[in-house]
Amino acid sequence: MQITTKVFGEIVVDDDKMIHFPKGIIGFPDLKDFALIHDEEKGSDSIHWLQSIQEPAFAMPVMDPLLVCPDYNPEADDELLKNLGELDQEDMLVLVTVTVPEDLTKMSVNLKGPIVINAAERKAIQVIVEGDTYQVKFPIYDILNQKKAGE
Repeated sequence: MQITTKVFGEIVVDDDKMIHFPKGIIGFPDLKDFALIHDEEKGSDSIHWLQSIQEPAFAMPVMDPLLVCPDYNPEADDELLKNLGELDQEDMLVLVTVTVPEDLTKMSVNLKGPIVINAAERKAIQVIVEGDTYQVKFPIYDILNQKKAGE
């Protein structure tokens, strides 16, 4: 399928790369089909984009939370995850949304609302983590700069 995106221009997305959110995502319940895209030049250890298939102008930056919070281990209610099908640990991918404001020093990730993907079945859900262990706006600018300096 060929789509025109705001971030990457025209791209081709293989059907087997599409991820279905049966319940949509928080704030956008009607957007259910996405492609996970990353900038080939920056590699896969950076920010990815969840690109909506239905709404080409909508793409959310996402990343692996372990890059900025190595002990991240949220618990989600099994009842919420049942829509993902048989969830095997090695097929599970957890991502968090990235907020990139005009002032980059205020860049953050939402550790409270992770996206859980069953890679084998290409189904996903965004969940809300109970309790106050994780922040909605976990600052990452300094963490990413330290990682960059250490490489």
